Amino acid sequence: MSQSSTDSFASVHSDTSDDESSPRDKLQKSTKGPSDFCIKNISQADFGRKEIEMAGREMPALMNLRKRAGGEKPLAGAKVVGCTHITAQTAVLIETLVALGAQCRWAACNIFSTQNAVAAALVKAGISVFAWRGESEDEFWWCIDHCVGTETWQPNMILDDGGDLTDWIYKKYPELFKNLKGVVEESITGVYRLYQLSKAGRLSVPAMNVNDSVTKQKFDNLYFCKESVLEGLKRTTDIMFGGKQVVVCGYGEVGKGCCAALKALGAIVYVTEVDPICALQACMDGFRVIKLSEIVRHIDMVITCTGNKNVVMREHLDKMKNGCIVCNMGHSSSEIDLVKTHVVCAYLKWVHVRPRVDHVIWPDGKRIVLLAEVRILCSSNEVQVMKLRCENLRVCIFSDEYVASLHLPIFDAHLTELSDDQAKYMGISKHGPFKPNYYRQVNFSLSRRQTLTHILTFNVSNPFCFLL
Repeated sequence: MSQSSTDSFASVHSDTSDDESSPRDKLQKSTKGPSDFCIKNISQADFGRKEIEMAGREMPALMNLRKRAGGEKPLAGAKVVGCTHITAQTAVLIETLVALGAQCRWAACNIFSTQNAVAAALVKAGISVFAWRGESEDEFWWCIDHCVGTETWQPNMILDDGGDLTDWIYKKYPELFKNLKGVVEESITGVYRLYQLSKAGRLSVPAMNVNDSVTKQKFDNLYFCKESVLEGLKRTTDIMFGGKQVVVCGYGEVGKGCCAALKALGAIVYVTEVDPICALQACMDGFRVIKLSEIVRHIDMVITCTGNKNVVMREHLDKMKNGCIVCNMGHSSSEIDLVKTHVVCAYLKWVHVRPRVDHVIWPDGKRIVLLAEVRILCSSNEVQVMKLRCENLRVCIFSDEYVASLHLPIFDAHLTELSDDQAKYMGISKHGPFKPNYYRQVNFSLSRRQTLTHILTFNVSNPFCFLL
């Protein structure tokens, strides 16, 4: 987050409006922006603009891109429909696309992460936004449907985080794929969905896997989750971690960040894994690798980070002790099976305690604490890492190393330079790149013409060729 005061902090983490009615039930007007939008409160736009401006000052890669290419309008003709977290940092990304000539419409990929003031600022700037903090499940899909705007506006580009938008268009508006230039996806869940479509021969447009970029894997997935898991748990439960027994399901980059953060605060951390390499990494990092069923009766907390489904099942919930906290740090809400718990079992009592906290009470009085309705828990977007996430789109134009180098001055970091002799010895240029192509490049799929793992090389003279 870019907040530097308690006032701005409150604006992001609480809804300043006392009106509990749904925004979609109101007639909304903007004096300067579009008439086609649905947000919580347009009067918060000025405050949201301050948030965006503060975030922009700490996102040099995107601001540099505006200066270098804004006058040329290389994205003229691009109609981008997006579904990501709507924060000050993603607003900088959206407005960068607009500055480069694109038309944009946006919805939120998470019902809890939208900063209402930022959404208002985007609308006032002329961008159609359909999102507000605390959407219901029905409202979430309503916002995506209206964001697509098929009656008055047809997109030719998708920027997605989680694959919900792509999946919705594929199922409800498949004819739009005839005009789509491609899909950009930044989450492992959304990438997996694209892989499934490609394997079935149904992915008819180029798809960009931004999730595998270095700045996404090494910074967003690891460092962002390392911070946000603790903040999310503290905000929702206010617990102390010392001595607590915690199971982290999955030891990928997200799981590694969660385990490191919890261990540092004195928690006793166990790891579940299906991948022997990740399991060995967990062992070497000092964690005991175990099956969930072997420890479930004794744990105080379960955190899922796998991106898979049905990781925590009803039988696991039945065996947990009273007060056990269950939450999800993976993008998909399917990791914890609530269908058999919430829908099928009428004798379980559900109590909504406060925003993002629910208690499931068994007949004997035992209660399980569910956080964020088992959607991704992270409640904030630490600015230093969130800005890297938003700038991942730039990886398709320049290298990860270039994006990373633009951030080093913020830390007053000074790179050591190779001598000519050292560079010759290593067989690389003294100015880089320092990593091989397979380490640095982003994967693309061109389903009808090439294999899924094909690496698409950009035309240097026109780095925006994918979008045009």
